Amino acid sequence: MNPGTIGTVYVKELRDTLRDRRTLVSMIVVPTLFMPALIFGMAKIATAIVSKAREEVPRVMLVGGADSPAVRAELEKSGKFAVEPASGDWKQLISDKKVRAAAEIPEGFEKGLGEGSAPAVTLYDYQGELKSGLAVEQLRDFFTGLRDRATAKLLKDRGLPATIARPFEVKQVNVAPPEKVGGNILGGIIPYFIIFLSLVGAMYPALDLSAGEKERGTMETLLCSPAARTDIVLGKFLMVLTASLFAVFSALSSLGATLLLVAASSGTAAKGDPGMLSIDPLGILGVLAMIVPVAVLFSAVLFALALFAKSLKEAQSYVTPLTFMVVVPVAIGILPGIDLNYRLALVPILNISLVCKEMLSGVWHWGYIGLIFGSTALYAGSALALCVKMFRSEGVIFRT
Repeated sequence: MNPGTIGTVYVKELRDTLRDRRTLVSMIVVPTLFMPALIFGMAKIATAIVSKAREEVPRVMLVGGADSPAVRAELEKSGKFAVEPASGDWKQLISDKKVRAAAEIPEGFEKGLGEGSAPAVTLYDYQGELKSGLAVEQLRDFFTGLRDRATAKLLKDRGLPATIARPFEVKQVNVAPPEKVGGNILGGIIPYFIIFLSLVGAMYPALDLSAGEKERGTMETLLCSPAARTDIVLGKFLMVLTASLFAVFSALSSLGATLLLVAASSGTAAKGDPGMLSIDPLGILGVLAMIVPVAVLFSAVLFALALFAKSLKEAQSYVTPLTFMVVVPVAIGILPGIDLNYRLALVPILNISLVCKEMLSGVWHWGYIGLIFGSTALYAGSALALCVKMFRSEGVIFRT
């Protein structure tokens, strides 16, 4: 193995790659624009959808309550609801989203309300549907207010203070710093996209430098050079790794700039608003460090798969399943209740997703970090050794 020859091959491949606009798009443009588009675009869309849903006057239906006309009248008078006439198929109407929610008022409710012994009101909604959830929330607020007013009136009629019904309040105060709050909220999402982008960044260069060269007929020319095959494959591999790491760096830089822009535009950074999402820079550095062996693993596996293929089309058919094999464990790492342990620390990709989530939240389990870094480096080294072995095989290089 000659470091000078490896460097020469690497520089040659880097120069050729920088001339390819498709590779530059996958390395720089996509990762750089992805994070701002995700944060600003998704946030704007979600805000617009929720705001529009809150502005809508929900259509609700009262079931029963024939002997409670005052309650029905107060609900209609509130102006917060469009009360529909009762119908026997009200459950189907909610399922069909023609009515957002329903309230079942039991018999004798209004009379019992004045005596302090009213039966329970049942609220019906379409669970998981945004507008139905907002409608049932408003109905709950209405009946909660009605209950509080009835309680206050009963106490007043008996000459008792209203505070008897609520002798104390419960307050909730956040004790975590903004970095931990932001890391806990974004900690599952950021590793997902960083790992995925490290795969995407390496994908096109790996295909082009192996199967692409076979298809163009330039692989034979390179093999005729005095450079050893090990030096050639390591030089090409370093180019693929550079593309992967540069995609991750572009994404993280774009994420940092986006968060700073959000803070500056909202004016909360200067005020030290604890509600402003921020991430500990040490957590970002930790993610960068942990992503290096993953990028090595992806680069080696992609290069090996593409090297085995006879053409770009065949290489793409090999690489596509790998995308799903990466997305699934990373997605599992986002799920709540999945905690890092020594068994999961040995599961490729999933372990990186979990430990990055912990680091961005300000939690540093050094034992797990060392085990995950070491095991991932071992997997990456094995994949790289396989690449070198395949590149030395005439049957792989000259498959027909």
